[in-house]
Amino acid sequence: MPNHVYIATSLDNYIADRAGSLQWLFDTPNPAGSDYGYAEFMAGIDAVVMGSGTYEFVLGFEAWPYEKPCYVVSSCHRSAPAKVTGEVHFLSGPPAEVVAAAHARGHRSLYIDGGKLITSLLRADLIDELTLSRVPVLLGGGSPLFGELDSMLKFEHLGTEVFGALIKSRYRRLR
Repeated sequence: MPNHVYIATSLDNYIADRAGSLQWLFDTPNPAGSDYGYAEFMAGIDAVVMGSGTYEFVLGFEAWPYEKPCYVVSSCHRSAPAKVTGEVHFLSGPPAEVVAAAHARGHRSLYIDGGKLITSLLRADLIDELTLSRVPVLLGGGSPLFGELDSMLKFEHLGTEVFGALIKSRYRRLR
């Protein structure tokens, strides 16, 4: 039952700038109009599990971007606005319980999104694969990709693709 991370980061490992913005990501040149393999990644995913900060950010989009069932890990959200289409569940609790709740509904391959949530699942050793896309920008501060971990976690490199300015690498957890 794999749990996947698919996320972009600056060269200095930030996923959002000091203002919480991702505009630096959207400003990255993409002359080919590539989705950087995102559609292929999503085709192998059963559900999305996101933290409350990511949920709040995504609510700012013009339209809800997910067709897959979504689980929002939050102690304060309990219902979704009308613009959120599809299946959305709100969960709280330790990482293992959150993942178990998604699995109990038959969702085996999970896309984990949100810096704090990713770190909490890493601490619980519940991340199986990382897909990290490096964008050639130094933000100098902001929201870090990973927070502190209790111990070292080893991964093996599965491959790297270059999409113009963006470099995407995949890693699998070694246990």
